[in-house]
Amino acid sequence: MDQFLAFGIVGLSTAAIYAVISSGLVVTYATTGVFNFAHGATGMMAAFAYWQLSVGWGWPVWLALPVILVVLAPLFGILVELLMRPVQGLGDAEKLVMTIALLSGLIALARWIWDPMEPRSLPSFFADRTPFHIGSATVSWHQAMTMVIAIAVALALRVLLFNTRTGVEMRATVDDRALVGLTGANPVRANRVAWVAGTVLAALGGVLIASMVSLDAMQLSLLIVSAYAAAIFGRLTSLPMTFVGAIVVGCMEAYLAGYLPQNEYLPGLRLAAPAILLLIALLIFPHRKLRGRERNLTQVPVPTVRGTFVFAAVIVVFGLMLATVLGEGDLITYGQIFAFGVIALSMVPLIGYAGQISLAQLGIAGIGAVVCANFGADGQWWAIPLAMLIAGAIGALVALPALRLSGVYLALGTGAIAVVLDRWIFPMASLEIFGREFAFFNMGSANLAGPSLFGFHLDSTAELTVFAAVCLALVTAFVAAIRRGQLGRRLIALRDSETAYATFGGSLLLMKTLVFAISAAIAGLGGALYGMQLRAVAPEQFNFVAGLGIFLIAVVGGLGVVGNGLFTGSMIAGPMNALVALIPATQNFVQTLPALAGLAYGSGSVDDGIVPSLRERFDSALRNPIAMGSLAVAVLALWMLRIADLINGYVLVLGIVIAAAAAFGWGVRRVPETDSESESEIPVEWWGLQRPWDEKDEEVLDRAIATRG
Repeated sequence: MDQFLAFGIVGLSTAAIYAVISSGLVVTYATTGVFNFAHGATGMMAAFAYWQLSVGWGWPVWLALPVILVVLAPLFGILVELLMRPVQGLGDAEKLVMTIALLSGLIALARWIWDPMEPRSLPSFFADRTPFHIGSATVSWHQAMTMVIAIAVALALRVLLFNTRTGVEMRATVDDRALVGLTGANPVRANRVAWVAGTVLAALGGVLIASMVSLDAMQLSLLIVSAYAAAIFGRLTSLPMTFVGAIVVGCMEAYLAGYLPQNEYLPGLRLAAPAILLLIALLIFPHRKLRGRERNLTQVPVPTVRGTFVFAAVIVVFGLMLATVLGEGDLITYGQIFAFGVIALSMVPLIGYAGQISLAQLGIAGIGAVVCANFGADGQWWAIPLAMLIAGAIGALVALPALRLSGVYLALGTGAIAVVLDRWIFPMASLEIFGREFAFFNMGSANLAGPSLFGFHLDSTAELTVFAAVCLALVTAFVAAIRRGQLGRRLIALRDSETAYATFGGSLLLMKTLVFAISAAIAGLGGALYGMQLRAVAPEQFNFVAGLGIFLIAVVGGLGVVGNGLFTGSMIAGPMNALVALIPATQNFVQTLPALAGLAYGSGSVDDGIVPSLRERFDSALRNPIAMGSLAVAVLALWMLRIADLINGYVLVLGIVIAAAAAFGWGVRRVPETDSESESEIPVEWWGLQRPWDEKDEEVLDRAIATRG
């Protein structure tokens, strides 16, 4: 009983901190309609800043703490409010990308400022005072203070929301932002107060919990998963239920730490327990429709058969070029383009076509790598389709909770699954399945070998690079075929309106299960290729935060186009690695680039993605046989010169860039001037009469008729 009481005290003190953090999350969402994925990263930055002031620079606590909570946190809250204001009236997708980009960016920024290899810790408050006792349980003054602060925060929020004019404005904004403005109130002020209050509470929680864990940017940022679970208990609206949820989460963690059996399989369960509880809460508790409207759904382009095969051929040729002009070390680095491209392409049918947001794609790719490592150690070719099959089965299981979730809720659910894989499954010891030992990452790393195909063992890095390029080309053609076929049209209909899709006889269970399985199978293939390229992979390479960077680049590229796979892979493994290789001092800056790209997309600086924009801009050049033929000849000539060692790699890259610029520039200028405005004003009903009919027009016409009907 004494032990039970002691663990209860620890759980309540932790719950108090979760209550403070999650209440700030609820206040921000309930007022602004923005679910802040970066809420935990805000607390993390506050904890590091407090360490810098109090420990690094030796400031007294009575000065450092007010500077953090009264000066820096409110200023950061105002900055975030200004950053989020442009997306206030947009859909959930833009808000989601903005806050995920902010989360990724703050983690990268913290690692840039504070070297992650240097251990840091914060002393607890009142550490010099003798603890007191409640029965047989010992209570430190720091624990007691956190409970008092949680009660004070609850009372302060009650007074703010129900006894002040600003609080009334904040509560009114929840119902109708436009109507609040008509009454003479100031919704902008209400939003600013909400962001400041939420940021201060996140900072307070970060400072309080930092003394209980090591100062690690990722660990502190992901503590928010516990606060997410508490907020879902309150359905993102009720502060009292949010506090109840915090108590449940905090006590659960404490009692698991105290009573969970010690073996090779269960310790990770304690770390993953908040994520599991978050997923359970999402599935059990009813929730109202998320505030805000969905983003304006744009037409997903239909790739032509000829264009798809030409693009697939370009991917293979690109792989051959890399394999013949790069050395072993560079090829290991830049050959990852095709593996990352396959992982990014897995998001196109799932998110781009079907509108099902998933933050677990890299985690599922890790499953593919693990399966291939276990069954393809001696080059068995069938290990690759087996990895795809098992990853697809996992994806089908993920689809089951997706039936109840959508939008930000689905992002939370898939993010929780990624955290469970990261914290529990991947570090797990080996299992015996059907009499065969199955090791995840063998408590360290997983070794992979290239496959044996048609009597040839693909073992060299060059061979594996070409093989990965061929796989990316085949997956690109497959995803394009999905879009052209009946399945693609069904997925687009599912994205447009799940209700309408079900009303017209579509099976949500079947379609969601199918698209999640297809997407997961593609991600599993990408994970296997990634592992083969590196020969050995560790679980850290498939963690939740690493997946956010791929997600952000893929979103910026454009999740509705099949060319996004090559674009994302090239951006992640190409210029970012090249910049670090040329200027090593830029490594930390490069880590922030995905976040900056995500912020640019969310703010509307990039419309439907870079790839569709480039395709539209240079469409005429791509259709010009003289321009493309000349470019192909120039690239082939430069390639042969590099193989003959007559030019170096820098000249090759510069020559290709110049040739591409000249070909595309000439091809665009050769297009005759047309009255594009008058053409765009032609009603869709007159397409085919007043302008030539295009095969892509059929879907546009169907949409127009359905909308007007």
